[in-house]
Amino acid sequence: MSRSQKAEQIDKQHPDISLSRQAELLDISRASLYYQPIVNPADIKIMGYIDEIYTDYPFYGSRRIKNELKDRRNVQICRDHVRRLMKIMGLEAIYPRKNTSQDCPEHKKYPYLLRGLNIARPNQVWGTDITYVKLEQGFAYLTAILDWYSRYVLAWMLSGSLESSFCIDTLKNALTLGRSPEIHNSDQGSQFTSAEYLQVLKGSEARISMDGRGRCMDNIFTERLWRTVKYENIYLRSYTSLTDAERGLREYFKFYNTKRRHQSLNYQTPEQIYLAS
Repeated sequence: MSRSQKAEQIDKQHPDISLSRQAELLDISRASLYYQPIVNPADIKIMGYIDEIYTDYPFYGSRRIKNELKDRRNVQICRDHVRRLMKIMGLEAIYPRKNTSQDCPEHKKYPYLLRGLNIARPNQVWGTDITYVKLEQGFAYLTAILDWYSRYVLAWMLSGSLESSFCIDTLKNALTLGRSPEIHNSDQGSQFTSAEYLQVLKGSEARISMDGRGRCMDNIFTERLWRTVKYENIYLRSYTSLTDAERGLREYFKFYNTKRRHQSLNYQTPEQIYLAS
């Protein structure tokens, strides 16, 4: 049975079996159920350039990115075109806010609990976020749960859409390791303020912390993770498809956790620090 035929067997409204479990049983990528590639290859290429610029300068808006595209890549397009591509990618300069996680006014928000906090042990603070991943055949979104003290990536998932369920599944996967955080930090996006996400989080008895609006640096360790992943893997590999990206990122995150030595960790690996507790 082909992947598309298997995907047709998925019941997205099934009351008892989650999408992740159905995809696992059918041996297909859950994210592929939602992935719809962008067909314009010229725009895909430009979006990759925009992603690189935004990773370097997350405070740049469409006007500055337009000028940077010209200087860095000799790409000359109008500002409206840049603004449209950034909207597709879910990017805004951080001074209004970053909107890979779309705000939902009806959802409850929580205060930021980490200002001035001394992070001194594993599982004291977990952080999460979503970032854009450029593919040759389109784009996808990556989320991860990061232990701030050890920089250990507890769980991650790739998706072709910004629906909340892939964030919920990532959180559940992190909690299956048998540990839970004292504090869980995220932005105020709808994926992390949804009732379903908060229900899982409250079940872990974690205190809930959320970044202030337009303050992605409140989640600085996760922002640094995205920069590392992109420059050490995504930009170098130029993934052709979501499946290709999942395979490559699985290898990278294993390397990141178990082999990559961090200067800030006295040249130990995240796994060494996290499992030492």
